[in-house]
Amino acid sequence: MADKTRAGSVTYKEAGEGYFEKRKLRRHAAFWSLWALGVGAVISGDFYGWNLGLDAGGFGGLLIAGIVITIMYYGLCFSIAEMSPALPHTGGAYSFSRSTMGPWGGFITGLAENMEYVITPAVVVGAMGFLSHDIVVDLTGSDGWWNSVVLWWLLFYIIFVGINILGIEITMRFTVVITVLALGILAFFFVAVLVSRSFDGSLLTNIPPDEGGSDFLPKGVAGIFPALPFAIWFYLAIEELPLAAEESHDVARDIPRATIWGLNTLVLFAVGTLLLNTGVGDGAKSIGTSATPLFDGFKAVFGEGTGATVLAIIGLIGLIASFFTIIYAYGRNTYSLSRAGYFPQSLSITHPTRNTPYVALIAGGVVGYALALLIYYLGKSEGQLAGQIVGALLYMAVFGAVISYFMQCLAFVMLRRKLPDIARPYRSPVGVPGAVIAGAIALVALVSLFLNKDYRPGVVGTLIYFLIGIAYFAIRGRHKLVLSPEEEFAMSHGKHGANPQQEGYGTVPVTEIAADDSPPRSP
Repeated sequence: MADKTRAGSVTYKEAGEGYFEKRKLRRHAAFWSLWALGVGAVISGDFYGWNLGLDAGGFGGLLIAGIVITIMYYGLCFSIAEMSPALPHTGGAYSFSRSTMGPWGGFITGLAENMEYVITPAVVVGAMGFLSHDIVVDLTGSDGWWNSVVLWWLLFYIIFVGINILGIEITMRFTVVITVLALGILAFFFVAVLVSRSFDGSLLTNIPPDEGGSDFLPKGVAGIFPALPFAIWFYLAIEELPLAAEESHDVARDIPRATIWGLNTLVLFAVGTLLLNTGVGDGAKSIGTSATPLFDGFKAVFGEGTGATVLAIIGLIGLIASFFTIIYAYGRNTYSLSRAGYFPQSLSITHPTRNTPYVALIAGGVVGYALALLIYYLGKSEGQLAGQIVGALLYMAVFGAVISYFMQCLAFVMLRRKLPDIARPYRSPVGVPGAVIAGAIALVALVSLFLNKDYRPGVVGTLIYFLIGIAYFAIRGRHKLVLSPEEEFAMSHGKHGANPQQEGYGTVPVTEIAADDSPPRSP
C-alpha cells in the first residue's frame, strides 16, 4: 500500500503490486449450483429450530408469523435478484448499501450480514452435535467423553471448512449432492407421515392455552411476535446468493432465477414441515421444545428402534447441507469486506492454487466454534436444555440477518432513485413497494427479538458486539480502505467496477475515482 487519498470521512490506499493477484477467485457456478447453494443454506431450518416457534406462539402464532415472514422474503429476494446482476460483486449486501449509503452504510450492512453468517453455522452445528450424540447413544447405549457434543462440533468444523478450502468446483458439486439428498429426506418423511396415517390434525393445537389464549393461539396474539424469528429460520440465508457473483458464469441470468426458484422450493417444504412434523407423535407441545424435531418425527412414524436411528443419521444430511453452504457464505462475505479494507486485509488472501479465501474460512470457523462453546457452557451453568441453547444462538443469528435485510431493502429503494440508468438485466416485479413492505417487516422482526426474555441476553450480547464492530470502523477501519470492485462501482457511480472480470482489478487510480466522487443527480 502506498498513496493515500481522503474521500469524505474515509481514507483510501492504493493497492500495492500483487494485492489483487493474492485475492483471486475462480468462476464455476451455474444455475443448478446456485439454486442448491441457496436452498442448501436454508434447508436445515426444516430439520430443527423452526419448531421452537411452536413453544413461543403456538401453531397459530407460528403459522401467522410464517405467512408474514414469507411476504418479507419475497420482497427481499425480488429486490436482491434485481440488484445482484446490476452490481455483480462478491460483496453482495455490503456492495448494495455501499453504492447507495456510502462506506458507513456498506460497513454496517456487511458487518450485520457477517454476524448472521458466522453465527448461523454455530446454530446448525449445535443441532448436528446434539443429534449425533443421541444417535450414538441409541445405537450403542453408551455416553462416554468421546461422544461429547463439543467434540462433534470440532470435527464438523474441521471437515467442512476443509472441503470449502479445497476449491469452488468441489464445493459446488458437494452442495448440489447434499442439497438434493436433504430435500429427498424431507420428501420421504412427508410421504411416510401421510402413507402411515400418523398425521393427526388435533395435535397441531394441543398446547395448553394461557389465560386469554385459545387452542389456535395459546399465547394470544402477542405470541405471534416471539414466533417471528423462528419463522425466519425457514428461509434464513437464501439471500446469500449474491456472494457468488464473481464465481458465477452468468450472473445476469442465473442468480435472479436461482434466488426466486430457491425461495419457491423453500416455501413448499416449509409448509410441509410445519404441518406434518407438528402433527405426529405428541404434537406441538412436545415438538415445540425438541432439539431434534425431525428425529422425533421419524420415531413417531417408525418407532423407537434402530430403523428410526438410521433415518436420523440420514437426516444429518439436511444439517450438513446448511452448515457447509453457510460456511461458504461467511467466507465470501469476510473476503469481500477484507479485500476492500473494512476488515483486516489479511483475511482476504486466497489459496495460491485453489483460489478460495482460506484465511477467512478458517477465521470464521474459529469464531463460530468459540461462540458455540460459550453459549453451550453458559447455558449448562444455568440449567438450560439443548433446545434452549439452540434457540439462543438462533436469535443471535436472526439479529444480524434482519438488520442486513432492512439495509438491503433500503438500498434497493435508493438505488432506483440514485442510479436509475445503470444496467438492470432483471427487474423486480414488486418494485419499490415490495422492498418497503419487506423492510418494514424486518424492523418489526428486529424489535421482536427483544420481547422474548429467555433469549434476550444473547441478543443484547450480539448488539454489544455489533457496536464494538462499528467503533472499530470509526477508529481504525475507515482509514484503510482499498478500491475493490465494490468500491470502484460506488465511488464512480457505476462507471467502473461493474464487470471486474472484463475491467480487471485495481486498474483505476484512487485519485481519479476520488475526483469523480460527486453525487449523481436524482431524476
